[in-house]
Amino acid sequence: MTGTGEEMYALVERMYPLCRSITGDGVRATLDIVGEYIPLQRHEVPTGTQVLDWTVPQEWNIRDAYIADSAGNRVVDFAASSLHVLGYSVPVSATMPLAELRGHLHTLPEHPAWVPYRTSYYKPDWGFCLAQETLDAMEDGDYEVRIDSTLADGHLTYAEHVVPGQVPDEVLVSCHVCHPSLANDNLAGIAVATFLARALARQTPYHTYRFVFAPGTIGAITWLARNAERVDRVRHGLVLACAGDPGHLTYKQSRRGDAAIDRVMRHVLTASERPHRVTGFTPYGYDERQYCSPGFNLGVGSLTRTPYAGYPEYHTSADDLDFVSPEAMADTLAVCREAFAVLDRDRRYVNLSPHGEPQLGRRGLYDALGGRSDTKQAQLAMLWVLSLSDGEHSLLDVAERSGLPFGTVAAAADALHGAGLIKA
Repeated sequence: MTGTGEEMYALVERMYPLCRSITGDGVRATLDIVGEYIPLQRHEVPTGTQVLDWTVPQEWNIRDAYIADSAGNRVVDFAASSLHVLGYSVPVSATMPLAELRGHLHTLPEHPAWVPYRTSYYKPDWGFCLAQETLDAMEDGDYEVRIDSTLADGHLTYAEHVVPGQVPDEVLVSCHVCHPSLANDNLAGIAVATFLARALARQTPYHTYRFVFAPGTIGAITWLARNAERVDRVRHGLVLACAGDPGHLTYKQSRRGDAAIDRVMRHVLTASERPHRVTGFTPYGYDERQYCSPGFNLGVGSLTRTPYAGYPEYHTSADDLDFVSPEAMADTLAVCREAFAVLDRDRRYVNLSPHGEPQLGRRGLYDALGGRSDTKQAQLAMLWVLSLSDGEHSLLDVAERSGLPFGTVAAAADALHGAGLIKA
């Protein structure tokens, strides 16, 4: 898993310099990179398209931006970091005094060395983001202000990757691709989703897994609008974000609170003995709030490490490549794989020999366990599966009631099914 962690970190490094927004070439370039790892089906939705209660906006692209002093020195430079420009800034070419320019400058006085991330998607505006210490060093006088950007009719871009399963019922994995140079939010989530898709493709999963890489809010809304007639195939879902920081894992439950994914994540995190938190749903955060909106009410939770806005580096230049680690991303990926293994394997069975305990020895089931270090646990798992295989209890029910590991319970069910003692 360490090697995979390093590979995910390398992917984050490649995507980090790109300027992303809710539309534009930065999103496409990001998807180009992801597409080198997994095949993607890309969708381009034209400006002006009605998507639920929203409208796809004009496409924004930017080539250059700076603030230069009277000597021509760039004191703020988009080329140094895409965070330096207010996202969706309209084009500007002007010279103005610092007193006038101040109204368009955004800083973090409490963290004077950090650059904030700010946007103005749906209100025409322009501005620059810079460190407070940079602003403090700017002397009164005139400054050349240049934002070489375009806002024009174009498209909103998102992409999907599907891992076919044994059944058409889908597990949705969603992550946002709209933020610029922020390593944890959400390049780490994109990297974990990408490598999760690769891992699932090497198996034959029970469910079909649909990965959606879309801009936050408007992208998820666009996906829902374009898939409203087939969204009932989504049985489970997970939004991935903030997947690489040093904090403990946090699972935010679906709006329903009792969805299968909620129960599975609680079980997996608890059984793993990882430090973690499970929180209730709130209609704020990432795109789980779109998937869980009342009209859809999908069973979609959210997995992060430190949650939305829960760390000082959030939406600042301090969310950089040093803030995320291969180990943290590998841990997030491992939990996803463990949870989906439970989702895929959980079944209800019926005991075909329900009157009294069937004789396991003559069927070779006890002999098959010989030499195992967990022989007694495996035998107990068989008895628990037989006891609760009444068509009403799932294997996860068995694991939770017995206190046995889910994997041990599932292996016992496989053995009993092979011996003709239970059926799904």
